[in-house]
Amino acid sequence: MNARTRAPNGDILEHLTRAVVLLDAGRTVLFLNPAAETLLHLSARQATGAVLPRLLPGFAALEPAIAQAVARGASYTEREVRLAVASERTVTVDCAITPLADDRLLLELEQLDRHLRISRENRLIAQNQAIRQLIRGLAHEIKNPLGGLRGAAQLLESELGDAEQREYTQIIISEADRLRALVNGLLGPDARPEKRPTNIHEVLERVRHLAEAEAPAGVEIQRDYDPSIPPLPAAPDQLIQAVLNLVRNALQAVGDAGRIRLQTRTQRRFTIGEVQHRLVARIDVIDDGPGIAPELLDRIFYPMVTGRPEGSGIGLPIAQTLVNQHGGLIECSSEPGCTVFTVWLPMEDPDVGG
Repeated sequence: MNARTRAPNGDILEHLTRAVVLLDAGRTVLFLNPAAETLLHLSARQATGAVLPRLLPGFAALEPAIAQAVARGASYTEREVRLAVASERTVTVDCAITPLADDRLLLELEQLDRHLRISRENRLIAQNQAIRQLIRGLAHEIKNPLGGLRGAAQLLESELGDAEQREYTQIIISEADRLRALVNGLLGPDARPEKRPTNIHEVLERVRHLAEAEAPAGVEIQRDYDPSIPPLPAAPDQLIQAVLNLVRNALQAVGDAGRIRLQTRTQRRFTIGEVQHRLVARIDVIDDGPGIAPELLDRIFYPMVTGRPEGSGIGLPIAQTLVNQHGGLIECSSEPGCTVFTVWLPMEDPDVGG
């Protein structure tokens, strides 16, 4: 029998949304429930029997609270603890520590930023949908006169005998084509993706090869894959385009020298927007560039928003749209030296009931 099976009321703890961890006096993990696996980015198989501070260096932030609970011999709650977890992330939690018999400790962790994250995800999804509706209306109004403008320039060019004058009509035609391509890029694909079982690592390897062909010699692209991730329902070409847009954004951020890491993991019982999924795949695109300006961070998925003079501001909105069409979401966190774009993708097909 494993540690989870031996835990008291294990069946109940399995279904709690609050993270629960049981430790012995030496901080060895005796049990953790699925909510704790998700919060701490640790699997039960990996953690059970291991010393938690060695697996999770950020655990040291809870030691003062544990000492208080042990000294009192009663439950003690520490509010708003910033806890460093795996994948270079921090979470803010309320932690209740309860001393048990045999010097065991029961930790209950409530993630304070979970509700904020769900609210932010809902806002991102709603913003993306509203922006696409607005752009589609504008695109219709723009593309019609562009077609007339281009056609008129072609007719005019056919009447002109002077090659120098035809250069001006060519400018009109090429600029009309450029504007049409820009509008089409903003629109992105509208049809539902044709999904099939897809190995996300084949997608990422394709992206890596394309990115390495574009990257300066001083840029290193690393891989950190979880080989146990099963195929998921997706349109591979659309995922390649979405992740490639994120990697190209990272390439522009690091410049001539830096590191980009492609990382995959899974998470159980994860909510995207208001939809809870049994299992989701997580793709992180991590770069060590200067980071995104705080005033831009909340707006980077808006069309035409960019922190670079040469940027078009359409790569990230298109990537978000492609991932949204798979029932997923892209999030971003950034600080100097570490920017992380995270792609969440359901392992089940959200278009299939049940």
